[in-house]
Amino acid sequence: MVGKQLLLTYLYLLVYILLSSGVILYNKWVLSPKYFNFPYPITLTMIHMGFSGAVAFFLIRVMKVVSPVKMTFEIYATCVIPISAFFAASLWFGNTAYLHISVAFIQMLKALMPVATFLVAVVCGTDKLRCDVFLNMLLVSVGVVISSYGEIHFNVVGTLYQVTGIFAEALRLVLTQVLLQKKGLTLNPITSLYYIAPCSFVFLFVPWYLLEKPGMEVSQNQFSFWIFFSNAVCALALNFSIFLVIGRTGAVTIRVAGVLKDWILIALSTVIFPESVITGLNIIGYAIALFGVVMYNYLKIREGRASQPTEGIPERVKDLKTEKRSSDLFAANVDSNADEEAPLIPPSLRMSHLGRQLSGHTA
Repeated sequence: MVGKQLLLTYLYLLVYILLSSGVILYNKWVLSPKYFNFPYPITLTMIHMGFSGAVAFFLIRVMKVVSPVKMTFEIYATCVIPISAFFAASLWFGNTAYLHISVAFIQMLKALMPVATFLVAVVCGTDKLRCDVFLNMLLVSVGVVISSYGEIHFNVVGTLYQVTGIFAEALRLVLTQVLLQKKGLTLNPITSLYYIAPCSFVFLFVPWYLLEKPGMEVSQNQFSFWIFFSNAVCALALNFSIFLVIGRTGAVTIRVAGVLKDWILIALSTVIFPESVITGLNIIGYAIALFGVVMYNYLKIREGRASQPTEGIPERVKDLKTEKRSSDLFAANVDSNADEEAPLIPPSLRMSHLGRQLSGHTA
């Protein structure tokens, strides 16, 4: 039985890594002018949001898989709407970055996720400025700067889009913690999609109408139903795979999987997109940033364990309780990647998504 459970856990991790990497690479292929040539990131994100919202509606209202939470107008107006706005912004800016910079460089920039979330949390009063954490954040920032300096095809516009998307995602995460948790509201992946995806779709409609609709009316870009349908299905499946992984593993395992996924993605992107070139300075900078992220994650895990009352509890039970609690303080690279569309995880499980990657909506 233990062997079966372990095998199932590794299977979930493999599915998560494949889906997370696949969604990011798929989005890049669809958006890139050199490949499928559909340079409309807002449109692509709206397709994802519309599809996710429709599936969630079907599962809740038709199939009755889960019941909707008790949602008042006050909670929707003060919590769901602002969270959806920043979620939409993070996806918009993150996906737009694919038009200007490589997947590999985007993954390196995503190492800034814990820095952005920490700064936003300090400003909002949900975290305290501590010397050890600050030094880790400084190390991450230095690593990203070195990696950026070594980028051969450095593009200011693309970098600004990606960094803006990262800070929008950080604001969303902190708002989720502050607003939803204060209301005592817990959303599972399906109810999150049900409430947040339609609202994000509405927020994206305004920039789409002003920025992309005029160009789409006069361009001759191809539109393939099966391409966009399969892309949306992958993004939706990624959301559920993240939830399954978090539910079956601990914080350490998820962090290791996130780091492994990022390195695999960087390597794969250079093979699939030959124009992506990685320099030695890129690798050195990213390694430094990653070391800072790992140290930050270690501090968070240690804090989580120290905060658990384990006196008088058998050793094995201690480990299980500690590991589960650590995942509540999930600060790993389970991107959120804004561009991976993996945001719709219950706040209690994903509130401090402080390391990134888990990359759309959309990876």
